[in-house]
Amino acid sequence: MTTFPPTIVGPDSDDDAEIEKELNQITNNFVTLDVKKAMFQDRPLSPIATRRWNIPKPDTAIIIAVSSRALFDLTEERTLYEKEGLAKYIEYMIEKENTPLKPGSAFPFIQALACINLKLLELDPQEKNLFDVVLMSNQSAQIGVSLINSINYHKMTIERVCLTAGKSVIGYLSAYNTDLYLSADEDNVVQALNRGIASARLFAGGSTKASQSCSKLKIAFDGDAVLFSDEAEIIAKEHGLEKFFENEAKKANQPLDYGPLHKFAMKIGEIKKKFSDRGIIEDCPIRTYLVTARSAASSGLRALRTLRVWGLDIDEALFLAGAPKGPILEKIKPHLFFDDQTRNVESGLEHGVQSAHVPYGIAQKSTSKTGTG
Repeated sequence: MTTFPPTIVGPDSDDDAEIEKELNQITNNFVTLDVKKAMFQDRPLSPIATRRWNIPKPDTAIIIAVSSRALFDLTEERTLYEKEGLAKYIEYMIEKENTPLKPGSAFPFIQALACINLKLLELDPQEKNLFDVVLMSNQSAQIGVSLINSINYHKMTIERVCLTAGKSVIGYLSAYNTDLYLSADEDNVVQALNRGIASARLFAGGSTKASQSCSKLKIAFDGDAVLFSDEAEIIAKEHGLEKFFENEAKKANQPLDYGPLHKFAMKIGEIKKKFSDRGIIEDCPIRTYLVTARSAASSGLRALRTLRVWGLDIDEALFLAGAPKGPILEKIKPHLFFDDQTRNVESGLEHGVQSAHVPYGIAQKSTSKTGTG
């Protein structure tokens, strides 16, 4: 079993410095420096551990908030909590806090963001427009030792952590200027979306291989109710596909309104432009996809013209005309696929793709299988 010593976070104030001094004294009594070195000397370094960078300022960074159950696989621990209660759960987590947690559904995506940061710094060592990942969890501070130990074990560049001991984290999302919130808790995701914060729910399943995460960052978006508003989807759900096609033909030159992930997608586009402006186009380390149930001839024009009006450069647009998305996603192998319809998320997961549910729009109120996204 792999173990490692507790790690102390750097102080943010004079009071924290005193606390750190006490904790370090306790830590030094627990394990010697030689033992610490022995625990790590045989572990190969991750590519993203070979270089550090200053934490980007919130006004220039793209802030990704991720919950502990999305970042790490806490399935067994969650079962223990539900069966035996909070006290036993905390006791177990403290007992196992020196055993690294396994990667969760968001892990490859988060690792890929760190790799993009490195590539941006290779272009410009003074670059400030970087991805900044914040661990946002309602775990207690006692559990935080396990979480921080695991962050360090996996060589992740996560320096900011928010632990609320059972209280909702939603109020902190705006305070942290969150651009994207990933969580395993549907209620939290819905609340965040209601506050205008791009959010998605992650599930167990799909690939969590870290080896995938340091390749080209790939993000796939559904169209309606994800990038776009659910305006067109409302017509399809309430009046059928024939009326939907009529509406799309009539409004072919009228851009769709913004959807819940529009702002996040635009920020990804800004990062991509940093590479294309330097002539890095075919070898750009970020690739984006539109994977939509729309048909190309009958309703695809409006989608593409909307992206053009926004100035959002999507690398590949795949119009599936209602066909299952899973096989296409398996071919693409994105780090994350965002969709508002659970059947598309399930299709992605069945094909080994990390798929995130965006519980937004009329699809959440209807059991009909008619969809446009």
